[in-house]
Amino acid sequence: MPTIPPLQKLLALCTLSLLLAGCDQSEVSAPAPELSFAESFQEQLIQAQPGDVIEVPAGVHEFTRSLSLTVPGVTIQGAGMYASILSFKNQAQGAEGLLVSADDFIIQDVAIEDTVGDALKINESTNVTIRRVRTEWTRGANTENGAYGIYPVQTRNVLIEDSVAIGASDAGIYVGQSSQIIVRNSRAEFNVAGIEIENSTFADVYDNVATNNTGGILVFDLPNLPVQGGQATRVFNNEIYSNNTENFAPEGNIVGNVPPGTGLLVLANDNIEVFDNQFRDNKSVNIMIYSFALGGRTVEDPNYDPYPEQIYIHDNEYIGGGTVPGHAALKAWHAVSGLDSPNVVWGGLVKPGGSAENIICLGESGHTSFMDLKGGLNPNDVSYDTAPHNCSLPRLSQISFDIPGDD
Repeated sequence: MPTIPPLQKLLALCTLSLLLAGCDQSEVSAPAPELSFAESFQEQLIQAQPGDVIEVPAGVHEFTRSLSLTVPGVTIQGAGMYASILSFKNQAQGAEGLLVSADDFIIQDVAIEDTVGDALKINESTNVTIRRVRTEWTRGANTENGAYGIYPVQTRNVLIEDSVAIGASDAGIYVGQSSQIIVRNSRAEFNVAGIEIENSTFADVYDNVATNNTGGILVFDLPNLPVQGGQATRVFNNEIYSNNTENFAPEGNIVGNVPPGTGLLVLANDNIEVFDNQFRDNKSVNIMIYSFALGGRTVEDPNYDPYPEQIYIHDNEYIGGGTVPGHAALKAWHAVSGLDSPNVVWGGLVKPGGSAENIICLGESGHTSFMDLKGGLNPNDVSYDTAPHNCSLPRLSQISFDIPGDD
């Protein structure tokens, strides 16, 4: 005899009972509806325990408000940066896509798209791994895009690798006020700043591609921030080319001053080593180093040192570039000289009472083209003499810390 399924049997009994004496409907109530992935994902973030792995399945998952995580030791794992997509195109609440304030955090193989503000912000965390993550504003370069794509700030021991950042109205990959940083094997494209290390110490930026940004790679130190004294960054083995996108930063943003066509810009940072990179077709200038005070900008923060020092640039390859100088001082010089920007340009300002010795070192041979703007006040008074800069500085050390999954 065939077996009658329990639910069908119960329904049959209730139907019969209704004819006789009624039936208790609670016994056959429908199961509660399943949560959507968006609803269950935020719930998992809230209820997470250290050691949890939260899976993001393949597909486009739409969110209308920010996500957050405060529990340490959590991994967010997707199926691939082009497969598992957290979409915020209809975001109505919150300043970020995903905000994390937790140590020992790993996120990998996911994309975060079209956030109102920053895409992935990591705040005050230690031991952060961001691997194969894509942040993108899919409408392309637009002033209304969020400021930052991948955005660790006040972090320590942060790795960003094999990731992609597209369309940020400030910086695609940004690490600020942090220490012990590795950014490698990643691509930044169509951002105002492709990769930016700001007010940070001990960073390695290598094996990346920065292209089609306004500025390819920025190493900044700015005033009026809780953490200052940026230094000890190595920029090496990168491809930095065709960073000629018009600047689309919102008005008043400091990166709004970056001229389109900038390859590498070092501002008021110390102990920087730039080597084994290829610079190609950056129309304004391949490398520029200058003080925050260049152009008459005043500094009101008494704790801030606006002068770059000990910048060691050697063994890079330069192809083209410099045909459309964009910085105000470079424009004025170009108007009277008619020349293309040299590969390395220094603003020329020296700390009061200080020495120009070893501020910019180009190696012992000094083969690269160079210009000292001498403060940029007189476009006829510049120097192309590399002899004072035929020097070497101590090589900076490799950044190393324990990285999960890095054999």
